[in-house]
Amino acid sequence: MIYTEFAKFYDDLFDATLYDRWADYVVESAQQMNQAPSDLKILDLACGTGRLAVKLAKLGFQVTGADLSEDMLTIAEQRTREANVDVPFIQTDMRTLDGLDQYDLITCFDDSLNYLIDENDLSAAFTVVNDHLNPEGLFLFDMITPYQVMEVYPGYMYNYRSEDAAFMWTSYEGDFAPMAIEHELNFFQYNADKDAYDAYNEIHQERAYDWQDIHDRLIDAKFSLVIPRTDFGHGKFETHTKRWFFKASK
Repeated sequence: MIYTEFAKFYDDLFDATLYDRWADYVVESAQQMNQAPSDLKILDLACGTGRLAVKLAKLGFQVTGADLSEDMLTIAEQRTREANVDVPFIQTDMRTLDGLDQYDLITCFDDSLNYLIDENDLSAAFTVVNDHLNPEGLFLFDMITPYQVMEVYPGYMYNYRSEDAAFMWTSYEGDFAPMAIEHELNFFQYNADKDAYDAYNEIHQERAYDWQDIHDRLIDAKFSLVIPRTDFGHGKFETHTKRWFFKASK
């Protein structure tokens, strides 16, 4: 896996407007905590290239970013320097959160938890998140649904081309876990020295969980209240939707 190249493609191609909606969801949820943004410590888990962390820092929150990918964090650190904000980034596994502090609010968006294929890993992530939350802290996250994985994704294709790059994404039903999907990602970047395209390929595997299973695992991890919603927290809960948004209270 040539993750450095993927990190750059990911940052260039991802719909940046979605981060505005995730940021709004965080702000709306933080308001119920009755504290000034400058008093709230937020951990953006699976922060990727740092877009959300930087937005939250600009809004006055104390933000830390964490991700497993060193290459994603390299881009994230560059973004904070360009934005002139102070966001520390830590490389860690969401199943352990080694080296992290306590926080008032922890976020984990962009279906990052769906990459935990083993259900025991999902439970472990929920448990360590709870361990790193202050009393009455909030855990905000989203996950793609069984409907998205079983009905929308299989056979899905997306192609993109610019003057010097191309990207092809194809999704297939997976057999490595229940309600699983495999994404084949192919990137082509023009290399002027060779007058040819360098090719990169990655396989990403995700799985969905039933909402009741997610709920029960959060309760087992000692969360006291779990609120499932849709549409970035603005829509009522339903099963026939692509993405769920959860708010869990310690």
